[in-house]
Amino acid sequence: MASRRFDEPTTFLDITYQVEILDLLTDLNRKQGTTIVMVLHDINLSARYASHIFALAGGKLVAEGEPSQVITSSLVKDVFGLDCTVIEDPVSGSPLVIPKGRYHVHHEATP
Repeated sequence: MASRRFDEPTTFLDITYQVEILDLLTDLNRKQGTTIVMVLHDINLSARYASHIFALAGGKLVAEGEPSQVITSSLVKDVFGLDCTVIEDPVSGSPLVIPKGRYHVHHEATP
């Protein structure tokens, strides 16, 4: 089985082209049986397209496995220092990271 490596193939691309590239790589994997090894820094696209994820922090492996096993709010906090909520993506069923920034948390109005 052939393999291909890609280092951030979607960096600096608009979202339309990111999805197109990742769809093409998925086609290559599924139709030709090519193993794809890729570095992505977009955790949501990684969760949607990868069958196996390796999470690194400080150059060390901290977690690996299927996206649904690896991508948790505690992992995102440990690796990126980011508070978040992880939900199921309504389109793909993969984990979807919703960041909690200081100014982007919905607050209910007080009466």
